[in-house]
Amino acid sequence: MEKFVAVLQLLAAILLGIIATATAVNLLFIVNRPETISVVNTLIGQGVIIICLFALANILLRKGWKSLREHSDIKQSSE
Repeated sequence: MEKFVAVLQLLAAILLGIIATATAVNLLFIVNRPETISVVNTLIGQGVIIICLFALANILLRKGWKSLREHSDIKQSSE
């Protein structure tokens, strides 16, 4: 069960990384618009979202990789 959770964490990290990258591309398209208060609000909001998504993806990637490595070592040492 722990190995399944670790794989799910790795998949979630990859998905969050893809979403953060897509949000960054969207932000680049928004930057080309004329300067208004809504564009500035969008820049700030999406900037925060991108940082949070990459941070969460990093945490999930480390946790999933560590858990997967630990459970693989246990299985190999018992054989």
